[in-house]
Amino acid sequence: MKTDVNIEQFQVPPGENVKLKEWPTRVKPFYKSKKQYHKLLEEQVDELSSLQRLHYASNRYALLLIFQGMDSAGKDGAIRHVMSGVNPQGCQVFSFQQPRSQELEHDFLWRTTRHLPERGRIGIFNRSYYEEVLIVRVHPEILESQRLPDELPDGKTIWIDRYRSIVDFEEHLYRNGTRSIKFFLHLSKDEQRERFLDRIDEPEKNWKFSFADIRERKCWPIYMQAYEDCLSATSTATAPWYVIPADNKKNAWLIISQVLLDTFNELEMAYPKTTAKRRHELKTIRKQL
Repeated sequence: MKTDVNIEQFQVPPGENVKLKEWPTRVKPFYKSKKQYHKLLEEQVDELSSLQRLHYASNRYALLLIFQGMDSAGKDGAIRHVMSGVNPQGCQVFSFQQPRSQELEHDFLWRTTRHLPERGRIGIFNRSYYEEVLIVRVHPEILESQRLPDELPDGKTIWIDRYRSIVDFEEHLYRNGTRSIKFFLHLSKDEQRERFLDRIDEPEKNWKFSFADIRERKCWPIYMQAYEDCLSATSTATAPWYVIPADNKKNAWLIISQVLLDTFNELEMAYPKTTAKRRHELKTIRKQL
């Protein structure tokens, strides 16, 4: 059973001037029932697991998955469900919050660069260096804490300069075998409200909620502008952004898993070939068992 997900409809074309109001937060489900959804996701996860083993054995590429979105957009859930069948040995997950003192002493790409995946592995960034053109843009006091030289934090150019640094960085990664796939989980403000209410009303979810979430919600229009500018400036042919309709979590997971499958299938991967010498060694070992 295959989904009819066409990932191109969710990909931001390079150079497009993104207006998020024109991108849906909900699309028609790719499943007809809960049972069919579980079947589809199970098959996708199984295929992803198989491709991940090939990716690990081939040891030619690294895969970097970046998840961005507003609070409660479903980043954790997407990672947990889509990557549920992946061998932990070949996968690394890192979450990035507000920079710490040591991280503030370095350039804005330093703290994430340290955690880039090795060849043969999948690296997952739950939030990423893109926070430096998102939350830092919404909260200028964070930029001030970075103590940049006086001539650098020009409000007219700093974000353009950072976009350029990011695009150059991702192009460098591509040239060296790392494929970057970036997901913006596009959540509506109404759906965020419903999820916040669930976190308040359901005791087992209380730990997920804080007053900081409400403060950030009040900045919604500013965040949307920051995301629009970011997606417009940094979606490229070699490191595309995908705008994932996130109001329906199950649908979002099917779309994300299909993007990963399509990306894996574009890579030239193969299990290492056994040489005649190695076959002879194995036969010798076999006789000793």
